[in-house]
Amino acid sequence: MDTADRFRAAVERRDPSALDDLFTEDVRFYSPVKFTPFEGKPTVLGLFGVLLRTFEDFRYIGRFDGSAETSADGGEAPAEILLFRATVGGREIHGIDLLHYDASGRIKEFTVMVRPQSALRTLSEAVLAGLVADGLVADPA
Repeated sequence: MDTADRFRAAVERRDPSALDDLFTEDVRFYSPVKFTPFEGKPTVLGLFGVLLRTFEDFRYIGRFDGSAETSADGGEAPAEILLFRATVGGREIHGIDLLHYDASGRIKEFTVMVRPQSALRTLSEAVLAGLVADGLVADPA
């Protein structure tokens, strides 16, 4: 089973602990609502804990592979796109997860894109509330 298959299985089981060995220590997570990435394995694993609780009816619906330039160093790396559908707060979300791999096959960069904007707003509010509740970010209020 390759990294994308293991990642997909962990997400579908809603098991953030199964993600630990899939990420590099310096993994970067690019969110659709935050300009700067979440950085480092502990932060990204904490974020995934929130995401897995936030998404309802999450399912992957497709997969594409190839290579792409990374944001961190501009180098080309093996990459895959996983297409997904989910619901958050009653709003249907369509999205993609873009995974970039290091030489050992671990995820070094992760980018999420979602649509439509109304669902993105609902997702953003729900994730922020989860991050605050878990003590991963300060309450902006």
